[in-house]
Amino acid sequence: MNLGGFKNKEVVVDLTNGTVNYRTINEEDAKKYIGGRGLGVKYVLDNGPEVEPLSAENALCIMTGPVTGSRSSMSGRLCVVTKSPLTGTVTDSHIGGWTAARLKWAGVDNIIFTGKSDKPVYLYIENGQAELRDASNLWGTSTRAFIKAMKDQYGEEDLSVMTIGQAGENTVRFASFINEHDRAAGRGGTAAVAGYKKLKAIVIKAAQKGNMPAAKLESDYKEANKKAVKAILDGGLTAPNKGGLSVYGTNVLTNLINEVGALPTKNSQFTHWDEAEKHSGEFVNTHLRVANNTCHACPVGCKIEVEVKDGKYKTRVESVEFESAWSLGSNCLLSNAEAISYLIDRCNEYGLDTIELGHAFSVTMEAYEKGIISEELIWGDADSMIELTRKIAHREGFGGILAEGPARATALWGSPELSMSVKGQSIPAYDPRGIQGIGLGYATSNRGACHLRGYTVASEIAGIPEPTDRLKPEGKGELLKIFQDMLAFSDSMNICKFSSFSESAEHYAEQYSAMTGIPMTAEGVMKAGERIYNLERYYNNLAGFDKREDDFLPKRFTEEPASGNSAGHVSRMDIMLEEYYQVRGWKDGIATNEKLRELGIIDPEIKQTV
Repeated sequence: MNLGGFKNKEVVVDLTNGTVNYRTINEEDAKKYIGGRGLGVKYVLDNGPEVEPLSAENALCIMTGPVTGSRSSMSGRLCVVTKSPLTGTVTDSHIGGWTAARLKWAGVDNIIFTGKSDKPVYLYIENGQAELRDASNLWGTSTRAFIKAMKDQYGEEDLSVMTIGQAGENTVRFASFINEHDRAAGRGGTAAVAGYKKLKAIVIKAAQKGNMPAAKLESDYKEANKKAVKAILDGGLTAPNKGGLSVYGTNVLTNLINEVGALPTKNSQFTHWDEAEKHSGEFVNTHLRVANNTCHACPVGCKIEVEVKDGKYKTRVESVEFESAWSLGSNCLLSNAEAISYLIDRCNEYGLDTIELGHAFSVTMEAYEKGIISEELIWGDADSMIELTRKIAHREGFGGILAEGPARATALWGSPELSMSVKGQSIPAYDPRGIQGIGLGYATSNRGACHLRGYTVASEIAGIPEPTDRLKPEGKGELLKIFQDMLAFSDSMNICKFSSFSESAEHYAEQYSAMTGIPMTAEGVMKAGERIYNLERYYNNLAGFDKREDDFLPKRFTEEPASGNSAGHVSRMDIMLEEYYQVRGWKDGIATNEKLRELGIIDPEIKQTV
């Protein structure tokens, strides 16, 4: 392989046989799919879209990109790609911190797990060598207990640990990987796949010095990185110690989204809540914040560490993110920021997706209130939520039902309309009635409801790169495609999405070109992103998501009007979806053979897509 940025080494682990092998990366695949998310999806597609998510046959791919662990700002991202046990779609879930950089510094680009171990194991990597080691005596431990055990054994210096907790071990369908600083690969249940395979963790020992990836064109890379850093330092949201992300973290959005009437409240029955301010970034910054932490090569420092110093919610955790604060807060009518902090702490201990957990609570609360179920859970009852979190993580009693995910639970109760989900994954913190484009994004996301596939909120709320009317459905198909394609590229280069608030496709192209030595333009960035997005759609079509109805929103969003400053509005999917399909070149949600051939995803001889 003749590309800069890559170590050109993948670790291939067969957990059934307990073997570890090594292989190089196919250069043509790397050129086509960039790395990270894109290349991982290619591996999962090659493994077969028909596999059961919780099976030995499912592949679990731990992926970096060509700039991971380099001097590029925000290049400390790692993604986990697999077939999701929550949705049945292909999924990729990203994690920050230092694990990704250390994997690259250890001389490894990617890890591919297949099979199923007959006993708990973890993978240890150092100096380019990987070894499966016994984790039997640590099976059943929390994420932090396991991380501490590894630090005691291997020393804290230059060590990163990415592990699952009890939720992953018990194959909770929305279980998350957690790494060394409470950072989560949150969505899609990737840790449940690891738990089924009896894979407890990945442990990496590696120093930065002398191990950073080398740029193919070093002088060009220095200049490209300099321009990108300047864009971030000058950015309105990303400027260190000045921009909203740096000062308040992602929770800077709570008051803003609530004010416009787009904060889903009480399981999306309303879109505004007067009490939301009590768990906002401004409130947390004033009352609970104790530190700002950051990831590898990131000047922004959006991770706000908080501490509750005494009382029954005593904890220190990183951090009260916007999505977590909303899902466990306004979504459940819980305004107590200390209780929310403690719930987030429990999620990190057990390894649970905070977004999906909050929905598990809210559907239970609404179902109980309406007399659909007898299991009592009252709106805003923090202590009962804490206890139910434990039961879900351990699949104990009623918790075992919710461990299947809110979409499956409500279907079991005969009330699927209570689940605010798409393809089985629950929505994040933006109501599609008050922000039209993000609703289309939820419906057409390839991993189930998600704001991170195509963050139209940047334009509709923040005016980045230019403002659009948040309540107007026209033009949102084209807008969404632009965001989806650009973020597919950045996820594959494995650079933080927040860079897109300040960096452009041209910035990405220049860094990628200089690092790899492959000429890339801004137009090439968008074309590569389009290829990756269509590759995912192709996978999902083959996996059975081949109907227009699969790209839907719950009727609550299309039939029940919003409140607050979006009062009277519903999601206009009727207008947006058709426009989106036309812009994409898809037919009723299917990536056509013509489009797949145009992007080089399938050979000309292939006659049928699904």
